Amino acid sequence: MTPAASSSSPSPSPSTASDGIQHTARAHSFNAAATQYAANRPSYPPALFDAVEALAARSLDGARVVDVGAGTGISTGLLHARGADVLAVEPGPGMAAEFRRAHPRIPIVRGSGDALPLATASADFLTYAQSWHWTDPNRSVPEALRVLRPGGALALWWNTEALDVPWIEAAARRAERFLGWDPVVEKNGSGARAAQFLSADPSRRLSFERRQVRWSRRIAIDTRLASVGSHSQFLVLGEDATGAFFAEERNHLLQAFPEGFVEETYVVELLVAIRS
Repeated sequence: MTPAASSSSPSPSPSTASDGIQHTARAHSFNAAATQYAANRPSYPPALFDAVEALAARSLDGARVVDVGAGTGISTGLLHARGADVLAVEPGPGMAAEFRRAHPRIPIVRGSGDALPLATASADFLTYAQSWHWTDPNRSVPEALRVLRPGGALALWWNTEALDVPWIEAAARRAERFLGWDPVVEKNGSGARAAQFLSADPSRRLSFERRQVRWSRRIAIDTRLASVGSHSQFLVLGEDATGAFFAEERNHLLQAFPEGFVEETYVVELLVAIRS
């Protein structure tokens, strides 16, 4: 997603170039793991979509909804079930192929939030489930303003782990030690995302509100491990590099939950902006 420098532009610093390469590698890593992603990632609770409708002051039922960065269709399928006339936008070939397998009747087009393949003023909702952080807000905000109809809503949300649950906090810290950086800051940094979101809209034609929705799911430990392993920071390392970590993590969880199941608790961080 990082644009190439022109011949007249200054060369990027090594750290900036490295960050751009790493970001691109992580964004592309999902394509080879689309089946794993679809089978193990958490879904979203009905209360989330209730909150989207409340903050947008309109129903999803019958609305023209564009789900951007749709991935394997976890959120798209739920929006469709709420009665939305939904179109998925997904840049990755592997994720798009898995989407088509799971949702053959829902239309999907290839594209990204930085350059939406959509007509101006054509959507009532633009939704980004777990995907806004892969965009460049300097491009994706103007694109949202272009594609949304007046009064339309831009809804961004992320499943974030509830770190007030002791076993979840401990697992997050083990991942931090393994990766050498704090994944919790990245995954749970919705405040920083909101600031970034506002700074990319100097015209202030978007006003947004924030809401949190807490929910949980009971899953097998192996599902938990496969879900964690489908995050890009693990995918880019490969199975050889992460195998020992996940074997040790499985032992940690079995010691705490010998029956083989865990209750994962999430807080969905939701931001909804209304286009004036």
